[in-house]
Amino acid sequence: MADNGRAPRRSSLAIEARGLVKRFDGTLAVDGVDLSVPEGAIYGILGPNGAGKTTTLRMLLGIIDPDAGTRRVLGEANPREVARLIGYLPEERGLYPAMKTYDAIAFMGALRGLPLEEGRRRGRELMEQHGLGYAVERQIRQLSKGMAQTVQLLGTLVHDPRLVVLDEPFSGLDAINQGKLERLIRSLADKGTTVIFSTHVIAHAERLCEQVAIIAGGKVPFAGAVDVARDRIPAQVRLETKRREGGWTRILPPDTRQEGAFWYFPLPESGVEPLLRALIDGEAGILSLSIERAGLHDAFVAIAGEAAARALEAGPESEAAP
Repeated sequence: MADNGRAPRRSSLAIEARGLVKRFDGTLAVDGVDLSVPEGAIYGILGPNGAGKTTTLRMLLGIIDPDAGTRRVLGEANPREVARLIGYLPEERGLYPAMKTYDAIAFMGALRGLPLEEGRRRGRELMEQHGLGYAVERQIRQLSKGMAQTVQLLGTLVHDPRLVVLDEPFSGLDAINQGKLERLIRSLADKGTTVIFSTHVIAHAERLCEQVAIIAGGKVPFAGAVDVARDRIPAQVRLETKRREGGWTRILPPDTRQEGAFWYFPLPESGVEPLLRALIDGEAGILSLSIERAGLHDAFVAIAGEAAARALEAGPESEAAP
């Protein structure tokens, strides 16, 4: 692993990629991906199985090289130059079954340049901090699947990386361990670590990320703030009235739908105040009125299409990439 002894150049972007392209056996897996990940951000790459998420992450890390395009990671054009500053949890989990847990953590740290004895010390410490002190001397084969995944995650973090890359980190975890992982990701960002993770579960991205890239069919039709993605769909008004008829109904947009005593329609560009005045003047009898912003799922459907959304909900499988 290359180490030229120079401190990497600081940049306001932890990752910058432009026009990344990758083909496998003539098949276009990634087609012109652009990404900009700010330092210290929690950034989500959201897309279904086969969309190109894993291939994109591997190109960013220098595990594979793009056929076209450029990338800069922590200020370096060659990601391998800053490999010791990166923690990577691949989608394909794998630990040596006969290793003790703290040795497995230390071994992963050693691959990133951390001295083995220091890795063992930190491994024991991390196990204690995460409520697994009782399992420090156990072999990997003696752990549950969730515990083994936690150990591999701790091995990803043991060398205190500046950038953490997680490929489908929530896959296979129960709700309790998913919650623990979300808290860990937030704690990393709180201390300035950049976290980028891929996921097919919209809820994780919506709870954790300020920015996301939506990827479908090897392309990125949207990359930016979650709020901007949600604003692609106008906010919806949910109105409940006593009266169902009257002159006031003329103010309702043409695409209004009625369900019982409720009316649903996009929030007018003029805002809610003129609407309220018209409802009051027309004696509609307002029982309730709420404004509901679109969720990230609805934004994903609007941006990537129904087919991509159905594939997203089908769940993850490993992408075909070397």
